[in-house]
Amino acid sequence: MLDSRHRLDPHRQQLPSSSSSSSTIIGTPPSPKDFVAHDFDEQTPLLSSTTSLSLGVWISRRIHSIVIYQPRPIPIVNKNLPSNGTSIVILAFIGLQVFYVFYRMPLSIPMLFVFADRTSLLFVANLPWLYLFAAKNQPIKTLTGYSYESLNILHRRLGEVMCLLALLHSIGMVGVWYTLLRPTGFTLARFLLSKIILLGLGALAAYELIYWTSLGSFRQRWYELFLFLHVSLQFIALVLVWFHHHGGRPYIGAALAIFLIDRLVYRMGLKTSSSRALLEVTKDEGTMILSAQLPVQQNSSLTSCFTNVRTTNGWKATEHVFLTVPALSRKHFIQAHPFTIASKQPAERDGKAELKLIIRAQNGFSGDLLKYARDHLLASIRLDGPYGSQKAVDLLKACDLSVIVAGGSGIAVALPLAWAAHDAHDFLDLENNPKVRPRAKVLMIWVIRDQSHRSWVDSSEFQVLRDNGTDIIVPPPTSDHGHPDIPGMITSWILARDAGQGLRTGIVCSGPDPMNRAVRNACASLLTRGHDVDVEVEKFGW
Repeated sequence: MLDSRHRLDPHRQQLPSSSSSSSTIIGTPPSPKDFVAHDFDEQTPLLSSTTSLSLGVWISRRIHSIVIYQPRPIPIVNKNLPSNGTSIVILAFIGLQVFYVFYRMPLSIPMLFVFADRTSLLFVANLPWLYLFAAKNQPIKTLTGYSYESLNILHRRLGEVMCLLALLHSIGMVGVWYTLLRPTGFTLARFLLSKIILLGLGALAAYELIYWTSLGSFRQRWYELFLFLHVSLQFIALVLVWFHHHGGRPYIGAALAIFLIDRLVYRMGLKTSSSRALLEVTKDEGTMILSAQLPVQQNSSLTSCFTNVRTTNGWKATEHVFLTVPALSRKHFIQAHPFTIASKQPAERDGKAELKLIIRAQNGFSGDLLKYARDHLLASIRLDGPYGSQKAVDLLKACDLSVIVAGGSGIAVALPLAWAAHDAHDFLDLENNPKVRPRAKVLMIWVIRDQSHRSWVDSSEFQVLRDNGTDIIVPPPTSDHGHPDIPGMITSWILARDAGQGLRTGIVCSGPDPMNRAVRNACASLLTRGHDVDVEVEKFGW
């Protein structure tokens, strides 16, 4: 997932510094003294006292630190692991599947048919859940607050389990033929060429192809092909399973209903809007800014009960849209690609708002769009959305201190979040004291690979945030100076701002996997030291 922001000023290389220590944009990593506020001196203790914590709170924070900790990638295959909490949920979910297969079933040859039957029953029973986890519009968000992108890991793991169940069902039925039918003279050819078996083998082949084409290596290299195969193969597989056995039809019908309601009613109907957009290639020549002026209006009484329907009804921080640019080519007419909205959440009174996307060119759609932007100033676009969870926003609003970390195009997540945190903390209370700037309650760190990437964001927007008390750090580009000590920056800032007061800190990170892991584990380390912190990660990738 790659993203956007305001009209650029490519000639501004460095933002002006402020005389106030509460807001800095610097080129070298800060020390704890850089964050000491005017109302604290060097004798103020930086570490909050953990001895004053009750036993229950201490145990709770230790457990929380274990839950949010993210282990290192698996050696050799370099497979990234999720946080311990996510792994626990996934293992429990898989354990439930194993329980249903083997509950009160003796492991013996005569029970092969029961084993094959149970794996098939569990397969079809999981179909509605598989489609529900993948649906962009579904009730789970209403019930839990977790949007589809947070549930995507469950969709993938469940899909893998179902492919295994289909394979085990096939192996079990071959075992049934070998132990029960073969002794009666029922040949293997006759068994395999029977209608019910042929349909089952076709469905098995379709689902196994879905598995192999959904692997990260394939998905990242041929994303458009992955999308086409994922949709077409799953439709073929559903048809084959429908005719394979009548017992699975209620589950197939439920799965198909979820898919059609999500795609046709919501995505192609209620949540789609069209507009003209301005295209601008940035200074680094590998990124473009797409901006569109959209009218902002309230939901109608008919649709407001469902959702914040489309972008013309506004959007919130961290939300994203699916972008279609029909002018690129025929194949792009039916393709929709996700990008985070990098614009501040509009107010209903505004009447009109600017939606911006930062799009980093890669292969396929984004590369074609960049080529198009070099020759065209305007383009007709179609937007499906907005989508996304408000978990990160709710976390920052509920905390005394906010830390936002962005890597590269993750700034598209960070900027709207900084504005949301700004509004929540009410930095400038001009009625109470118009002359005194309050201490910063928000830290935003933006890690960039190249100096030219600064052109993605208008310097005036950073300046406004700084003027309202936000600490902003843009370390030197990683291409020249290596990766900065993000955990050290976060820890230093929190210790200086907390200063023994026991304040609650919310941390949100949006960047590549190594950065996300470093921030998660920095948060876990602070929890073990007794600090009240929590973390949300807005992960790249789909």
